Amino acid sequence: MAQSRSKPEALAEKVYQALKQDIFAFRLMPGDRFSENEIAERLGVSRTPVRQALFWLARENYVEVWFRSGWQVRPFDFAYFEELYDLRTVLEREAVRRLCALPPLACATQLNALKTFWMDADPLDEGKAVSTHDEAFHIALVEAAGNQEMTRIHTEITEKIRIIRHLDFTREDRIAATYREHALILRAIFQQHTEEAQRILTDHIAVSKAEVRKITVHMLQQARLQPIE
Repeated sequence: MAQSRSKPEALAEKVYQALKQDIFAFRLMPGDRFSENEIAERLGVSRTPVRQALFWLARENYVEVWFRSGWQVRPFDFAYFEELYDLRTVLEREAVRRLCALPPLACATQLNALKTFWMDADPLDEGKAVSTHDEAFHIALVEAAGNQEMTRIHTEITEKIRIIRHLDFTREDRIAATYREHALILRAIFQQHTEEAQRILTDHIAVSKAEVRKITVHMLQQARLQPIE
């Protein structure tokens, strides 16, 4: 059982989660500057938990400190996100190769929960829920391959791209495509068609990456056009 956090740490955790959600929802825009006092006043806390939360976010590359002039949400670096997507693709292709090499029954057992959700159950239509299950699908593929270091690195990448990845589930056609493509990936793995499974997976991630980039650019442009209150 994990040791409970102290009260100051628990408060810093709440501030951390609130700020992270503001960044993910683009309430704090890439490039926005702000002070610890502004955040403390808005959230009704002292500067101490705000500072601790901001240093946690800085360690994860969501914000950066400008000494003497406050903090800034890190501007979007699309090249950085593209590299993360590329690394994610490499890890997941290798996971698929290993899964296809398993005995069919062992593979089916490992991926049974994914089959139940993505192929057998009625599809969900709420984007946020589908986004959460999509993350879980890709993490589960890597976990099932059985390499703990691969899983750890993949999970870290998943966390880093979450800020833009969830935007892929704001459109109904992308939700439907995710269900269809996940089912195709699973079917190819179950049939031990390694190259086909890897091809479908690669295309699936590439299309998602392209759609996310288009949506993100559009959202940033729209946000910049909004009047300042």
